[in-house]
Amino acid sequence: MSAPNVFDRVAQRKIVAVLVIDREDDAVPLAEALLAGGVDAMELTLRTDAAMGALKKIRSSVPEMIAGIGTILTPDQVKAVRDADGAFGVSPGLNESVIETAQACGLPFAPGIVTPSDIERALGYDLRFLKFFPAEPSGGLSYLNAIAAPYQHLGVRFVPLGGINLENMGTYLANPSVAAIGGSWIAKRETICSADWQTITANAKAAVECAASSD
Repeated sequence: MSAPNVFDRVAQRKIVAVLVIDREDDAVPLAEALLAGGVDAMELTLRTDAAMGALKKIRSSVPEMIAGIGTILTPDQVKAVRDADGAFGVSPGLNESVIETAQACGLPFAPGIVTPSDIERALGYDLRFLKFFPAEPSGGLSYLNAIAAPYQHLGVRFVPLGGINLENMGTYLANPSVAAIGGSWIAKRETICSADWQTITANAKAAVECAASSD
């Protein structure tokens, strides 16, 4: 799937579950629990050795899930995500060598930004779907509005992550600059480790209902 198509789908759904997974065997039931709650986009962060194997299992067994990888820090990781059939890649910051590798191998990619200079560097690579991280610690929606204003006419859209929760996600999603939100609370690491799939499904449903009310 091309970058515009995959990110358009993410924007239509409005929610990306951001996850840390410790066991590959949790991958498929986790994806199924999210789908049962209506969340069909997930970012597996490269913070554990299980992430890449989990991605492969999800892409193979749960193809309806838009499964990508986050915390991509090196060009080699980009290639590994592409080889594992990742739907997209995300980084916490903006690293030119990572972006160039992603574009060379055709991996839809969203770098992390937190300043106007970051946005302009991303635009230099024709990237307009950007992660705003860390959102709340950086000043939240009022700060995002300030830095996004000069670029709105260029079609730049943001996915805030960091401090987003069920209480504030609706306010973010009501903003025209926000394409979707990243939610780590939907499937917390400890909830995944305890295989509490019912709680994850319930959290996903609550997030989907909140997103629908923001229209």
